Amino acid sequence: MSDLVDIVDTTTRDGNQSLWGATGLTTPDVLAIAPTMDRVGFHALDFTSSTHMAVSVRFHREDPWERLRLVSAAMPNTPLNLITTGMRFISWVPAGEDVMGLSFELAVRNGIRRFQIADPSNDPASLVRLARMVREAGAEEVVVGLTYSISPAHTHDYYVKRAAAVSASPDIDRLYLKDPGGLLTPDAVRELVPPFIAAFAPRPVELHSHCTIGLGPLAYVEGLRAGIRTLHTAVAPVASGTSNPPAEATLRNLEAEGFSHRLDTEALAAVSEHFRTLARERGLPLGQPAEYDGAYYRHQMPGGMVTTTRRMLGDVGRPELFDAVLDEVTRVREEMGFPIMVTPVSQFVATQATMNVVSGERWRDVSDEIVRYFLGHFFEPAAPVDPQIADRVLSSSRARELRDLRPISLEGARERFGASISEEELLLRLTMPQEQVDAMVAARGEPPVPPRGRRDPVVRLLGELAKRESLSYVRVQKGDDLVVWRRAA
Repeated sequence: MSDLVDIVDTTTRDGNQSLWGATGLTTPDVLAIAPTMDRVGFHALDFTSSTHMAVSVRFHREDPWERLRLVSAAMPNTPLNLITTGMRFISWVPAGEDVMGLSFELAVRNGIRRFQIADPSNDPASLVRLARMVREAGAEEVVVGLTYSISPAHTHDYYVKRAAAVSASPDIDRLYLKDPGGLLTPDAVRELVPPFIAAFAPRPVELHSHCTIGLGPLAYVEGLRAGIRTLHTAVAPVASGTSNPPAEATLRNLEAEGFSHRLDTEALAAVSEHFRTLARERGLPLGQPAEYDGAYYRHQMPGGMVTTTRRMLGDVGRPELFDAVLDEVTRVREEMGFPIMVTPVSQFVATQATMNVVSGERWRDVSDEIVRYFLGHFFEPAAPVDPQIADRVLSSSRARELRDLRPISLEGARERFGASISEEELLLRLTMPQEQVDAMVAARGEPPVPPRGRRDPVVRLLGELAKRESLSYVRVQKGDDLVVWRRAA
């Protein structure tokens, strides 16, 4: 087995989401450092998700498809990755195959080359179905994730059997053990990872964890010893805490273990400094090592949701309720049949727990998403739900209204939104509030403002190309450096 370890960078997606609530980065922020990130030598960038695309529209009035085009053109050597969680795009309402197929095609058209696929239930049939759709859309690399959790239903044997089940698919290039809660202990890695790798052999297996209770770096060292050769990290300013292990420390650790890597450490240091400066200028938190907290195993909240829950409580003026909400998450999760705490279900559980605590009466108020969860619209829970809670939720008039809700479909979309708009805008209008997309469209003519300093010449070139509607394709090559720019159809 090779001693060379590859790194998938999570800075712009998972790191940004875990520490900065997914709202911390604009397109100019990423473009200003993209050519340098391309020099680092990452295997790929865990770059975006449909949730992050919605954030670009909602908070920054930016076109997320343009971000894909510009950054992919500025990083020709590093595949950009989109993570997709089940049959949904932006909206919590599940989408039909026509919507998902279009979203994958548009992602590829605008610069996505690698897809990470997760499913809230780890259902092999659903994962294989999505892998086939992504491959048909033109993905270069298809990576399926099995999301780690701890419950009476989620044993190590459960994960090994599912790894073996998805290994039958010819459309899956890689498998990864996805640990969004940072729950993996060194002992668990030693026991689980070798048979997990063997079940998917000979294709590669990746490891993705978080530092929420300080175990991520230890899990990575044990993962290397067990045969993992691809790790997911963020640069130091956007790592640690609820985020992923820091790239810099991970490189030192793997070298200490006798492994090697292909990263340009000088370019990596420049990337770190860029995001450290952004954090300092905007008052964004820097990742700090977290202490071990065994109580975390009760609620198992992923890093991004910890940050989001704090923000939700701050928005309603009740930040002091955070610990009470975490306790309530544990209870709600058990009543819901121990769902895995991953998008979108972690949002459902955390929101319900917050409503239970803030209102003072459990299950008095429930969201449409919770109703539809108990209706079985998302997946079959890993364990039985609490029958009393299910009866209470499903006896409401809202449950009767939602029982036959259909997935989002492209049927009639052109008649609703117009024949002249692009497919990219059509998909945004189908899944987002009209006023938010209108605001994004209205801001299109505004020149992007760089966050600081002088912009990289390649970035300036790409920005100017985007303004010239008569251009549809430009290729610039100097020596081994190549930039290809395409305008979306």
